[in-house]
Amino acid sequence: MKFKIAKEALEIESKAVKDQIGHLDSNFDKAVNIIKNCSGRAVVMGLGKSGLIGRKISATMSSVGIPSVFLHPSEGLHGDIGMIMKDDVVIMLSYSGETEEIKKVLPVLRKMKIKVIVMTGKTKALVWQNSDCVIDCSVEKEACPYNLAPTSSTTAMLAMGDALALTVSNLKGFKRENLALFHPLGAIGKKLTMQVSDIMRKGKQNPIVKQTATVEEALLVMTGTRMGATSIVDGEGKIIGFFTDGDLRRQLQQDEKILKRKITEVMTKSPRTVMPEMMAVEAAQVLKEHNIDNIPVVDKNKKPLGILDQGDLLAEGIS
Repeated sequence: MKFKIAKEALEIESKAVKDQIGHLDSNFDKAVNIIKNCSGRAVVMGLGKSGLIGRKISATMSSVGIPSVFLHPSEGLHGDIGMIMKDDVVIMLSYSGETEEIKKVLPVLRKMKIKVIVMTGKTKALVWQNSDCVIDCSVEKEACPYNLAPTSSTTAMLAMGDALALTVSNLKGFKRENLALFHPLGAIGKKLTMQVSDIMRKGKQNPIVKQTATVEEALLVMTGTRMGATSIVDGEGKIIGFFTDGDLRRQLQQDEKILKRKITEVMTKSPRTVMPEMMAVEAAQVLKEHNIDNIPVVDKNKKPLGILDQGDLLAEGIS
């Protein structure tokens, strides 16, 4: 029974979000242009559940290069509206358009000559006559079994807010490096700034054997570094192969005397490699695409500088 209710709620809300694609019209386009050309901030306002969604939309905008703050309508009517500057734009969230605080604050904003963008489920509400454009966020029904509690409507409004923020951000030329600047810490910061050189095992932790080594000698190096692989280099120190625990297990099934064989006979020749300056998140994708646990890190002369292990990436929250 519980799963049935949960499934229905997710299906209703996912449909509500998808239906918002049909609301991308001239009003959405006008809102995008207003925010893009705004030299001030995007001041997001909303009450109750819409207010909570508004805080998230404001936070998203700030994250993607659109200066934004959230202002509670009630607090605004008691003096905080003074924080709004002449070059700001207000984004008003109210699904019904019947909230008293919203009705009272809009005329004030109009007197201040502030542009107002509305996100609502009731586009024909009389109160919106004081706005510059109205984005339709209406839904067929709430996920609530009584069609009352704000569920689908708030989810749809949040999704439309994300769509608005990302569209404006793209048009303003927001880049990956900007996102890294705004997220110096945490998982996002790591994904945007951490390079392979920051994570790779190097020095004594980087397993390397010469091409003259036997498989047994290679295993001793692998065991000593606690890595499940080793790079194989030629007389000039350039990588010519790679050997892993997986290679050993597969070959043991065919050759019981593999430990005495030359490593060059069983290694993977011309292995995949990554460069130290490569973004760690991109290297993680290489490991994932080729279903491998580790990969040698080499310089421009193909000399191994380190080894990148999937476990180390996961420990840093990169996958």
